[in-house]
Formats: sequence, structure tokens, C-alpha cells
Amino acid sequence: MNLEALSLAFEDNFLSRGELGASVAVWRQNHPPLSLGAGFQDPERSQPWQSDTPVLVWSATKGPAAACLLHALETARVPLHTAVATIWPAFAASGKGAISLRMLLQHEAGLCALDNPPPVEDREAVAAALSLQAPAWEPGTAHGYHPRTFGFLLDELLRRLGAGESLGDYWRRVFAEPLSLDFWIGLPPHLLARVAPVFSARSMLPKGDPFLAAFMTPGSLTSRSFASPKGLHSAASMNTPAARAACYPGFGGIGTASALAKFYAMLACGGTWEGRRFFEPATLESIQSGGVQGPDRVLQMETAFSCGFMRDTVSAGGAKTRHIFGPSHSAFGHPGAGGSVAFADPERGLGFAYVMNQMEPGVLPNQRAMALVQALFGQL
Repeated sequence: MNLEALSLAFEDNFLSRGELGASVAVWRQNHPPLSLGAGFQDPERSQPWQSDTPVLVWSATKGPAAACLLHALETARVPLHTAVATIWPAFAASGKGAISLRMLLQHEAGLCALDNPPPVEDREAVAAALSLQAPAWEPGTAHGYHPRTFGFLLDELLRRLGAGESLGDYWRRVFAEPLSLDFWIGLPPHLLARVAPVFSARSMLPKGDPFLAAFMTPGSLTSRSFASPKGLHSAASMNTPAARAACYPGFGGIGTASALAKFYAMLACGGTWEGRRFFEPATLESIQSGGVQGPDRVLQMETAFSCGFMRDTVSAGGAKTRHIFGPSHSAFGHPGAGGSVAFADPERGLGFAYVMNQMEPGVLPNQRAMALVQALFGQL
């Protein structure tokens, strides 16, 4: 682990890679060996960015959200092979009775797109639409990233397990407050002034990119998945007080790099932090190993998922073909649109996170994020 090289790469992001404002943090065991912040919160460069500046992390929210459901299932002694409809009876409609919790968490349920997507702000309508929706493929036979519906599915299950408590409130009670994490899934109004706005990417993916082609094709599964439910598709729309305050567990988390890195360090250290156990070994095993890998029907590329988290893809011989989460085969985490990424490396007891406000094109980490990961672990 090379913290000096990481610091230099972070500086270079501002000098040569178009960074505006960003933070990077590394926690190892119980110690924060690095937490950096630099740049500005606004394009006019009038408001400095600090290492504790919170910002929207888009789908990097999915890691904390999945941890909430996994914790609730563990607490209730509900195994992952349990049918979703056991907890949510209406979910069995349209041939979904055999979908297990594991399938749902591994993006195998085929519920990435809604035929009649309601407004994203209407949580109950979204849950009802998901309960009625027929899968886009036979569940368990393939996988495809659920960019927006994933959080609504997890939130509804957690509410049913926990007497109506939202996933955002569960996150604060079970993880954020005990671990002193500046990360929210539903921001309190008094913190609005602290949050840096995010800005859309200034360029597009190159022509010929399979994901871009599918995304730009009206009616494609990819296009419909990123429009289900409807609304809040742009960076500007997510900068409003209402969007920041809402509980969107699939794409609405707001927080600091240090908070995400500390959370993942807890997971990397066997689910225990300062004598407090958050997860049993069996739950962590479902995150660190197994899962699915293959052609992603939504992202139009090879992807790999464990229970609620993304993992790096590997070749038939077992070598990593992608290094988003560093060199370890047991590493797991989740990226966010525009470049943010956070992950755990259990081999090193390490948590890493990078957040920023100037987005780059694509759904996987870009050159700025990967420059940091490569510097931390050496050229991969």
C-alpha cells in the first residue's frame, strides 16, 4: 500500500485530469491513514472543497443499502434462499414467487425496468409497480444491473422486516451513528448547506460503446432500466433540497469519502469495529465469494455481483480482468455514476473511497478513480 503515490495521483487528477472538487480516504483496521480533500465545490472556484465535504455518490449508495438489508435479514434469522414473497406476499404476482433474496441482491430478478414507471418520488407507487411487474428474463438464469429499482426493492423489504422503518433511518441507527459516519440516505434539512453540488459529465462515452448504444436506443432494456422509475435523471435535479432529503437507497446517498472508507474498513475487518460486531462470518462470506458473473443484460458488458455488492470480473483461469477494487480476489464494493467508488479489501483490512463533484461519462470508475486505485496498490 503506497500512500505517497496515492497522494501524488490525487494531486495529478487536478493538474491533468479535470478534477474540480474531490476527496479520497483510506482506512486500515481502526486507523485512518489517509484522508485528503482538495479543489472547489463550484465551477466558479469560489467555495473550497474540504476533506469532510459531503457529496452525492449515486450508485455507490447501493453498498450501504445492501448492508442494511443483509443486517436485517441476519437479525431476523432469514436465510438468503428464502423467497422474497415470504416477506412481501404481493411480490409473488406475475410469476415471481420463486425469486429468492439472493437472486434479488445479485441482480438476477429481472426487475430492472418497469412497464409503467411511476414517479420516483412516489415510493408506495413504485413498490406496487414492482410487485406487479413481470421479470424481463427468467429469474436466476441471467443477471442485469438494476440501476434504480434496486434501492426501492431493498427499502420495501426492510420496511416489512422492521415495522415500517425506512432504509435510510435503519442505516443511521445501525451503522452511521455507532460508527460516527457522515453519510446519509435521506439528508437532514439542517445539513443541506454543507453538501457540494454535482455536475454532469462534459463529454460522452466514445461512439461504438455498447452501453451507450443501448442507453440511447428508445425502448431497449438498458434505456428503460435507467428510466424506471421516472424522474431525477440529471445531476441538476439531484442537487435540489427535496432530492437530497428523500430516501433513495439505490442512487441518493450523500456523504464523505472518509465515512464510506471507514464503513468498508469495518466490513474488511470481519464485520467488527472497536469490539462491536455488526455481521456474522456467514453474511460476510455471501458478500466476499460466490455470486454471478457474465454478460450484463443492462450494462452491456461483463459484470460480477455478490449479495448486494459488485466484484471484479475474472478470467476462466481465475485472473482478474478488471481491477476496480484493487488486486484482492476477495475485494468488493460499489461504484457510482460519474466516477465515485468505495470498496473493502479483506486481505488487508482496508477500506477505500473516492468521491467527487465533476462527473465523468460512464457507470464504472473512470481514469481519475482508477489512477488512485492503481497508485495505492502499485500499477495493476
